[in-house]
Amino acid sequence: MSTVESKFRQQFFHGTRADLAHGDLIAPGYKSNFGEGKPLSWVYCTGTLDAAMWGAELAAGDGPERIYLVEPTGPIVDDPNLTDKKFPGNPTLSYRSRDPLRVAEEVTKWQGHSPDQLRYMKVGLDRLKTQGAEIID
Repeated sequence: MSTVESKFRQQFFHGTRADLAHGDLIAPGYKSNFGEGKPLSWVYCTGTLDAAMWGAELAAGDGPERIYLVEPTGPIVDDPNLTDKKFPGNPTLSYRSRDPLRVAEEVTKWQGHSPDQLRYMKVGLDRLKTQGAEIID
């Protein structure tokens, strides 16, 4: 690939608390970062650092918040959890795949959302949970 081609290549991120290394695969079949429940048949990624930050900050668990630059190993499609009626046109560039995502590297320099923004988001997510909203799998 030429230098010019690589400048225009889409980058994808994955936010989590999992400790991963270069070359590791993030594969379907594990529980969601966002709570309990059955294993998911999809893996999720985003084209924006902001959406990956939310993924890392809201992920279940006690480990440090992490963001990885990932490479899809197969086709990706728009994530219906964050597109369609909620955000027409997919402005969060949120995607999912039935194929694994390969970790290219960890993004180490990022600043998370403010405590007020996190609190507001968590209140909204709790409200959705009490209303019975679930991840579309």
